Amino acid sequence: MYPSVRLRLGAVAFVAFLGLIPLANWMIQHVGTVCTAGGPCLVPVAPGLLAPSGVLTVGVALVLRDVVQRCLGITWGLVAILAGTALSTLVAPGALVAASGAAFLLSELADFVVYTPLQRRRLVLAVLASAGLGLTIDSVVFLWLAFGSLHFLAGQIVGKLWAVAVSIPFIRLLRRVAPA
Repeated sequence: MYPSVRLRLGAVAFVAFLGLIPLANWMIQHVGTVCTAGGPCLVPVAPGLLAPSGVLTVGVALVLRDVVQRCLGITWGLVAILAGTALSTLVAPGALVAASGAAFLLSELADFVVYTPLQRRRLVLAVLASAGLGLTIDSVVFLWLAFGSLHFLAGQIVGKLWAVAVSIPFIRLLRRVAPA
């Protein structure tokens, strides 16, 4: 559509993407129906399935990084990944710095590698495939490094998938606002 709309949408997505990083780190320690001693605060993501509350923002962050790349280009997509990784290590609590930074960097790079070649032809598929890979890597790396366990893996994946699923109508709209 109009270049100015595309640039504004990309800038908003960039700022929102970076804003979700400290929010996820704060939520994991303060928001949940159950907060474990020395562990994360948990939220229900499906019947009988709990996940650390940060999952509610991480799935959205993966999609927002795709929007940044779609609207502002590959360079800004990579800038978002690097800035997000730095921010993640700065705002994560001491015990979670390595887990947060490593999970963020690896998951966003995986998302980038899958999204980039697919997005020109099949935007919704690109978002779903890249986010699916990214959220799985993020979950495995974060849980293992932070807690030495994959106990909440299913909940992490389901929670992040909810966030990605909610974004799909917006991604379909994005095709009109920011065509390839």
